[in-house]
Amino acid sequence: MYRLTYLSILLLMIPAAISFQSSSTQPSVHITNSKCSSAILPSITPTSTSLQSTLDEATTETTSKNKKKKTWFPIRPADALSPSNDYNSLVKSAYLRHILLETEEMADLVMNLYLNGGKSEDIDNTQSSYEKTGGDVFSRLAVDVSTCPFTREDSGEIGWVDNPSNNREKAELNDVYADILSSKAIEELFSRRVKGGDVIKVEGKEGWHLIRVDDLYIQLVDETNATGSKNKINKDRPKLKGSGKIPLSPIFQKIGAETSNDGIDNDEAQAKMIYSVPNAKHYQILTSGCQMNVADSERIMGVLEGELGLTALESINAADPTLIASSDNKKSKNKKKPTPDILLLNTCTIRDHAEQKVYDALGPYAAMKREGKPLAIVVAGCVAQQEGEALLRRFPEIDLVLGPQYIPWLGDLLVEVGKGSQLCMTESMIWSEKGGSLATHKDSSREKDGDWMTPIKRGHSVRAWVNVIYGCNEHCTYCVVPSVRGVEQSRSMEAILQECLQLAASGYKEVTLLGQNIDAYGRDMIPKRTFADLLHYLNDNLPPNTISRIRYVTSHPRYFSERVIDAVANLDKVCECFHMPFQAGDDKVLKDMRRGYTFDSYMKIIQKIKAKAPDASICGDVIVGFPGETEEQFQRTLDLMEEVKFDNLNTFAYSPRPNTEAANWENQISPEVQSERLQRVQALAAKHALERSERYLGKVIEVLVEDRNPKNGGEVMGRTRQGRQVFFAGDIDELKGQLVNVEITEARTWSLVGSIVD
Repeated sequence: MYRLTYLSILLLMIPAAISFQSSSTQPSVHITNSKCSSAILPSITPTSTSLQSTLDEATTETTSKNKKKKTWFPIRPADALSPSNDYNSLVKSAYLRHILLETEEMADLVMNLYLNGGKSEDIDNTQSSYEKTGGDVFSRLAVDVSTCPFTREDSGEIGWVDNPSNNREKAELNDVYADILSSKAIEELFSRRVKGGDVIKVEGKEGWHLIRVDDLYIQLVDETNATGSKNKINKDRPKLKGSGKIPLSPIFQKIGAETSNDGIDNDEAQAKMIYSVPNAKHYQILTSGCQMNVADSERIMGVLEGELGLTALESINAADPTLIASSDNKKSKNKKKPTPDILLLNTCTIRDHAEQKVYDALGPYAAMKREGKPLAIVVAGCVAQQEGEALLRRFPEIDLVLGPQYIPWLGDLLVEVGKGSQLCMTESMIWSEKGGSLATHKDSSREKDGDWMTPIKRGHSVRAWVNVIYGCNEHCTYCVVPSVRGVEQSRSMEAILQECLQLAASGYKEVTLLGQNIDAYGRDMIPKRTFADLLHYLNDNLPPNTISRIRYVTSHPRYFSERVIDAVANLDKVCECFHMPFQAGDDKVLKDMRRGYTFDSYMKIIQKIKAKAPDASICGDVIVGFPGETEEQFQRTLDLMEEVKFDNLNTFAYSPRPNTEAANWENQISPEVQSERLQRVQALAAKHALERSERYLGKVIEVLVEDRNPKNGGEVMGRTRQGRQVFFAGDIDELKGQLVNVEITEARTWSLVGSIVD
């Protein structure tokens, strides 16, 4: 007999009519009788069958009024995997928790409570009972209501359960869980091709299970040279043409691991030569591109330092859009400069000539390698994903081409590089917090979501990037992101919160949630969640007097919801700032871009924002000179700008990108016309930005101090909640990370000037 708590009694005996109100994407539960018995639980709406089908329904785009599903690109992570790299060959095991309930109706009820964050305003004391759960409502529910005698006291924790379709012999280890989960339940779980954050309802021998997947353990196979696979591992590298030398790399050894010769080719001479080089000690990373790339570089540096024990040759914490190599010929050749043991280029392909910039940056380092220097060269990021094996053909000196989805495996991949291998890892991949390894044994020491996240070396001590969703399913006709970042994959709310709690404990004051299409957060999960759910969840569970500001980028007008506007307007930690790219003002151009909205529908969003959050800033992105854009159509872009008056606008002239539809169209706009339109847009954007800055004049506003003014050592720089930079006199050593009140005395186009108010 399990222990009766407040919630378990509530489930068994409810004295009054109860209504759980949930979000628009979540089911409602109505109980109208005096006892929660089988006689009245069927009144749950929707029914359990429709509940599961509703929760699992795939999100699809529509191409006509008939709402036909598009089938030409995948929208679920498992569907994007290639036959040579499919779900069951990759996913070795899953880390599980569960709640066991006696009936399916009770399972639906508890699922609903979980989706609402453990709160229902109509139930006295329920909110206070669950307000201090550390954000892990599922684990608390497991303690309170689960009937499983084996996992109840451990917050429902089961542990690593092997995927029977990955290796049926190894899956016999699941026999140890026979008293908890039946083999049928385990098979049903993995047949759904689950990932971290999914919660599945399955029937078991003793009742109904709600099973949460905390993370996946993904094992990359050593032999990835299958026909059609983008992943390649070359363990027998030829000599470099022109030098006759075998390309050498320093040895990489994971902290705490013993040096091993496993994986070295049988050629003893090659093995001896490889192991005559020293261990890697120093790294250099050069980053270009967007905030996502900067965040990826922080994760990469975390792996290099946290897993491999390397140190940075020089600190490069800000994006370097030029990717200039350190061995600049303009610098003095007489002074010997230190060189890295590993060079990593984290690249961007969003703008024209991105590939050539990478080639230019690689040149000096490739020359070092041809001269016999033990140096590991890694090309990561979007150019790596886009070019793949072609990079190795052009620069055989490269040791590793690393797609963005493979960062969690970087440590193991570099160990292989140190053994003489050359690798290209760009095949589609399922997201995992830690990833896995190339080894044959999984790490069984992981116990909590936050404990197994890939280590991160932050580039700032006050504000931090936090990834919440990777990839994009939109396939706008001009955009390369879906082909280089893959399909949308949301992280679990629990994992995101754990990362934020670690930041809070380290003294951070602000987090920016990242996603190429952040409003799509949760639609790939089972059950589906929403970005508004995530904002409420973080706002409710971050401790007071820690992180005081939550920002996010980037929204998509097609999926932007009124619940997000309400969250920004009402939640105390969420900053009043909307980043809403519109890209163009003409409906025909927007249709050609495949954006999924119109001038009028975009303006309806803006009107709702201004009505509910009148003090909020509104930022955007715009592209001019899109193929076929006429002067009249361009004027609609200016019209939209005049109606909105953006606080900040990122402006771009269209440039054709590889693997995009618009790049192949014949109606390209001349560079001269693009340049003229870009100047007009930028002039109007600057005019509006100054107008928006002037609204702060004479006001006292809250500013979070971030850095020293780089142009004036006696001043500091901070930002308002709306994201405006503010400069004022102050000591950075005393004020950094502090929230201070500043009176604004001068308004500039993109910033403000003021003085601190005691």
